[in-house]
Amino acid sequence: MEISNTIKYIGVNDHDIDLFEGQYKVENGMAYNSYLILDEKNAVLDTVDEHFIEEWLGNLKMVLDTRQPDYLIIQHMEPDHSAGIIAFMEAYPNATIISSAPAFNMMKQFFGTDFSQRRIIIKDNDTLSLGEHSLTFLSAPMVHWPEVMVTYDNYDKVLFSADAFGKFGALDVEEEWACEARRYYIGIVGKYGMQVQALLKKASSVDIQVICPLHGPVLTDNLDYYLNLYQIWSSYEVETEGVFIAYTSIYGHTKKAAQLLAEKLSALGCPKVAIADLAREDMAECVEDAFRYGKLVLATTTYNAGIFPFMREFIQQLTERNYQNRTVAFIENGSWALTAAKTMKAMLENSKNLTFAENEVHIKSALNEESMAQLDALAVELCKK
Repeated sequence: MEISNTIKYIGVNDHDIDLFEGQYKVENGMAYNSYLILDEKNAVLDTVDEHFIEEWLGNLKMVLDTRQPDYLIIQHMEPDHSAGIIAFMEAYPNATIISSAPAFNMMKQFFGTDFSQRRIIIKDNDTLSLGEHSLTFLSAPMVHWPEVMVTYDNYDKVLFSADAFGKFGALDVEEEWACEARRYYIGIVGKYGMQVQALLKKASSVDIQVICPLHGPVLTDNLDYYLNLYQIWSSYEVETEGVFIAYTSIYGHTKKAAQLLAEKLSALGCPKVAIADLAREDMAECVEDAFRYGKLVLATTTYNAGIFPFMREFIQQLTERNYQNRTVAFIENGSWALTAAKTMKAMLENSKNLTFAENEVHIKSALNEESMAQLDALAVELCKK
């Protein structure tokens, strides 16, 4: 793949992986992206996962032809991007490695060496000339590790964005960008919205024509679309006006209430209604939807004097990622102890700018006339702008 006449893609696709980081389902695999800039000095940006080092080195050798790399630039030390460092430095003994000071500390931890004799330590706004290409390094701590930097190429107007603007999915599979990019962002980077905002501010000072992330496709057209979504996600704004109903149910009564609420919301003209069974659907997809929509309904049962385990995990995943700026409503069910709503509220008490719906639904075992009326009132409240 050519990014430009002098920037080449040398990454790999992974279709053997089933869970990214051991937790995120990746039915369409993953891409580990690496790039080569050809100039008077030749620079490689990042490596790949350990299972694909030989394939990656083959890609590099093929594109280099008779040339030699002068630099290996490491933007992010997570092993799916750094595993090939040792193999590269052994294959090209005259090359110099370029990275941030925290990254070299991590190299020592991972590999037992920090390449003290073959390295250049860079910091925010440092530059490197390759010839026609001039690279500017921008620090991006906690997007999503503390050592991260991104690289801007002034010649081709390319932002090498590390894990920012990445997505799940191998590059040889066609799929819509936003869904898997949103799930990737919320799951992996979502906690660090403030740091992503800082990176977006830095990036706004340069003319970006192409974005080259470490996962997912190279972005070339309509960059405002991607930048706007990152602005929304990192500032915890509402992306889609609507209601997401997340429920757990043991014998079906809480499920029935959640489904009835969804029907009532649709009948009232609510712009978008999504519903998910937390015990049976991909938890990462559910977390993604909670951040996507402006209103969230949590429906669960009292369980072991707390709440059902899948609901507890769901709320924990939201709070770990700084869930905020939303309206939250509650449906609780308990045959002898109605305490689920109180427990869920307590779990959310430290979240910023949450508005709790005035109406709650309290079910004692099964829906009755009283709880049906509460369901109607909640539907009306949630459909108000």
